[in-house]
Amino acid sequence: MKLCVTSTGKALDSRVDGRFGRASYFLIIDTDTMEFDVVPNTAQAAGSGAGIAAAQIVSNKGADALLTGAVGPNAFTALRAAKIKIYEGLTGNETVKDAVEGFKQGAYSEASAPSGGPGRGMGRGRGMGAGRGRGFGGGRL
Repeated sequence: MKLCVTSTGKALDSRVDGRFGRASYFLIIDTDTMEFDVVPNTAQAAGSGAGIAAAQIVSNKGADALLTGAVGPNAFTALRAAKIKIYEGLTGNETVKDAVEGFKQGAYSEASAPSGGPGRGMGRGRGMGAGRGRGFGGGRL
């Protein structure tokens, strides 16, 4: 199987990257032989659409599956359309080699839905603002 692992570096002893679209590198690893190709993620600097562009890079390299920390909704849809299985759960504390070994032992489950994306914690909030009549004068001595 050709497994794509998001990585901070170019070697099997590099730390994994928990981000998909903004990862520095993709290591495309043959899980039987541990031979791998290093693919720089040219989409990481994109202002928007990094996840979709990254999914295209991974698809073009013939990956069967992806192992990463989190995948946003647009990238998830693009990866699914390319028939790439998505496995999540990397924390950034493991090496690529450790992650692949864990994958082979079944430590990661296939994702059934996106894990991140716009709108998570970025909303305008529900604060009352400007006191709304509370605590700003109006009292009499």
